[in-house]
Amino acid sequence: MDKLSKGINTDFLDDIKGIITKSKAQAIRSVNFYRVQMYWKLGERIFNEEQGRKSRAEYGQFLIKNLSKLLVAEYGSGFSARQLEMCRQFYQLYPIANALRSQFNWIQYRLLIRISDHDKREYYELETVKNCWTGRELERQINSQLYERLLLSSDKESVMAIARSERMPEKPNEIVKNPMFLEFLGLKQNASYYEKDLEHALISNLQDFLLELGNGFSFVARQKRITIEDDEFFIDLVFYNRFLRCFVIIELKTEKMNHRDLGQLQMYVNYYDRFEKLSEESKTIGILLCPQKNDSVVELTLPKNTTIYASEYKSIIPDKQLLQDKLKEWVDQFDEVREAATLYKISQFQERR
Repeated sequence: MDKLSKGINTDFLDDIKGIITKSKAQAIRSVNFYRVQMYWKLGERIFNEEQGRKSRAEYGQFLIKNLSKLLVAEYGSGFSARQLEMCRQFYQLYPIANALRSQFNWIQYRLLIRISDHDKREYYELETVKNCWTGRELERQINSQLYERLLLSSDKESVMAIARSERMPEKPNEIVKNPMFLEFLGLKQNASYYEKDLEHALISNLQDFLLELGNGFSFVARQKRITIEDDEFFIDLVFYNRFLRCFVIIELKTEKMNHRDLGQLQMYVNYYDRFEKLSEESKTIGILLCPQKNDSVVELTLPKNTTIYASEYKSIIPDKQLLQDKLKEWVDQFDEVREAATLYKISQFQERR
């Protein structure tokens, strides 16, 4: 403590500092929301001006282009033609001023405006509020196609119901993503590294990893030591999901998965179910996180109604179009598997008759 702070109670000083810090943060949020309101009002005024003319499309292009020149000359580059077009789009998508969220800044709204699908935009809006995502985190989730990845394992109605807090996640496939994107680790694509290096990188970037895992996860342990008779085993990562009320065990692999990896994970899950979980808790979930999985091996190795999943991880987020193409490929594969399962059930039913 320096000379100036002598004689001043530490708790009192901390309170004063807390008031200043909180007030500064509130001032920043207030300024950001005034900015959002300004852009909304600009969009409203531009839209109404356009609607008052007969040749709306032609006049609209002329209006924004020339208005931008005047505003940029007086107020700077923040009023470009593209920005004014976005203001108009902002008003059209969010026509009720009182419905604007005060916790959102213009960067977040600008990201949401670019999403044309209504349900998809609503999903990201609700999740941003629920998880207090920053603009950077929201952008990352959009770029990694979080919404589409969730739709691979669950239907749209379930995804939206959870986002709207109409119900809580009830099944493991509603929280387990495939693939997972770990671009925040800074690992090179196709690089050779050990599992301990991958584990260390995940722990060093735990906040980002929790963001990728999704809602309700909390970290429990790394290299969890368990003893079965005289043999010792070490579980890579253990988490807990408060919505499903269960432990989630993650085993890391840096090579293509095989049936032995699944067997090892099954043993860890069985151990937690028998010796760690409470009677009122749900069954433990196991996730084998690997660079490449084999769905046929997973299906043949594991029993039906299993709580074990294999999920691929990618060290970079691919180009948006490439990612969309890959997601479509995964959807098609999922549909083929589902169709084959349906045909098999029909054939079994016919044989019994």
